[in-house]
Amino acid sequence: MKRELLNRIYYVGVNDRQKTLFENMLPLPYGVSYNAYFIDDEKTVLVDTVEQPFAEQLLAHVQELLAGRELDYLIVNHMEPDHSSGIKTLQAIYPNMQIVANAKTIEMLGGYYGIREGFHVVKDGDSLNIGSRTLQFHFAPMVHWPEVMVTYSIEDKLLFSADAFGCFGTLDGAVLDTELNLDKYYTEMVRYYACIVGKYGAPVQTALKKLGGLEINMICSTHGPVWTEHIGEVVGIYDRLSKYETEPGVVIAYGSMYGHTEEMAEMVARGAASVTKNVVLHDVSRSDHSYILADIFRYKGFICGAPTYCGELYPNAATLLAKIKTRGVKNHEFGCFGSFTWANATAKPFEAFAEVMKWEITGYVEVKQSMTAEQAEALYELGRAVALKTLEK
Repeated sequence: MKRELLNRIYYVGVNDRQKTLFENMLPLPYGVSYNAYFIDDEKTVLVDTVEQPFAEQLLAHVQELLAGRELDYLIVNHMEPDHSSGIKTLQAIYPNMQIVANAKTIEMLGGYYGIREGFHVVKDGDSLNIGSRTLQFHFAPMVHWPEVMVTYSIEDKLLFSADAFGCFGTLDGAVLDTELNLDKYYTEMVRYYACIVGKYGAPVQTALKKLGGLEINMICSTHGPVWTEHIGEVVGIYDRLSKYETEPGVVIAYGSMYGHTEEMAEMVARGAASVTKNVVLHDVSRSDHSYILADIFRYKGFICGAPTYCGELYPNAATLLAKIKTRGVKNHEFGCFGSFTWANATAKPFEAFAEVMKWEITGYVEVKQSMTAEQAEALYELGRAVALKTLEK
């Protein structure tokens, strides 16, 4: 898709409706866009590229805008292959273009693609004049790779933000936030952040503070809509998520082989629902973990339940807990419950998880074989207790 955003700055990205799993892990029910941008000034500039299977589409957009001219600069804000694997195709057509990159990016360009020359090296805060515009480069390491930088067009008050403020979802016929129904993009932004950026809350906060002094009227991310009227909302989402700020509510994630632990989860949910409407129930073997993680980043309460399996915690529940640990999620109220037939192996893994996360366990309920009326009441109270804690300031 080719679209002029403002005075001679164009969107030249592509939509991927074929890929089913992002990073071969995360479902893409709405597809994904790979965004690139072209600046037509005294010097011609392309900001980022696209994934290799779509490089010919990008090249067609760029060649149409160049109208026989050379491409002077390619700015590489982020080296993840969904944004950089098209560089070799572009370089084959425009061998004299200068690649604007920092030292870490240059190292990766050599490692990934064998590109070792033709660089315009920039440092944090450097500027590049391209005619009527001055582009300024700000490093944003670990948002979410170490080489990441963003590019700011001073005159346009426009930020090319790499993956920051991006989300899943193709751009269906439009590019600007003002022209799209944003419901799915906001939801997918939270899932995108939780799964991809979620570990790096502190670097995101550093970047937000660093860029806070810039006047920004447009954000051009490498995924999802171009943000204009809704900049406050998307920056607010990143600010809140990177601080691990949540809203009252409870996520209940459970594993169950024969339905007994699911019955326990239902009782927990009843207790939570007696306090709040914000109760989300996930079967760890049916819900993709990316959706569970997104809900955990949203709601303050988390209750996990699982049976014993081969003398250990049910594998899909253990995997979810490992993913939460990887992301260093903070500020949550935690409860847990376990079931077993002859030897309980759920209490210790839950205790170890809570210790690593520095979360206090509000309560733990275990059931041997099948749930009694007394245990059902205890599970109800567990859900209620965690939900009440999420209402506390």
